[in-house]
Amino acid sequence: MKFFSRIFALFSYLLMDSLMAGSARAAMPEAVIEIRNHLFIPQSVTVPAGQKVRLVFINHDSTPEEIDSFDLNREKVIFGRSSGVIFIGPLSVGEYGFFGEYHPNSAVGKVIVTKDADTSNGINSINEGLPHD
Repeated sequence: MKFFSRIFALFSYLLMDSLMAGSARAAMPEAVIEIRNHLFIPQSVTVPAGQKVRLVFINHDSTPEEIDSFDLNREKVIFGRSSGVIFIGPLSVGEYGFFGEYHPNSAVGKVIVTKDADTSNGINSINEGLPHD
């Protein structure tokens, strides 16, 4: 009987741990940036300082785009008609540029990090069911 009590206690602990981790992920700020005609829409997003943020790129074009950022030390290929996620932060207040390597003259954007981020420009605190990879 003691064996089953220990198994139940372990199972309960793991379940609670997993639920808490899931709620923490859901609360992570998220910004959605679309790629249309080799442009980032919107071209800039404002995110809160000191927090990890999920950038979701949705490529509506039929061709791939490689997101590059020397400021954020990130790069990722987003294939045509698909989406991808880049995690950034926590970041200090400032501006961090990114560009599309395949279309550097038109696909240009920036992440603006502020103490009091304005959430009206695409930051969400929950996943809205968009396709992610």
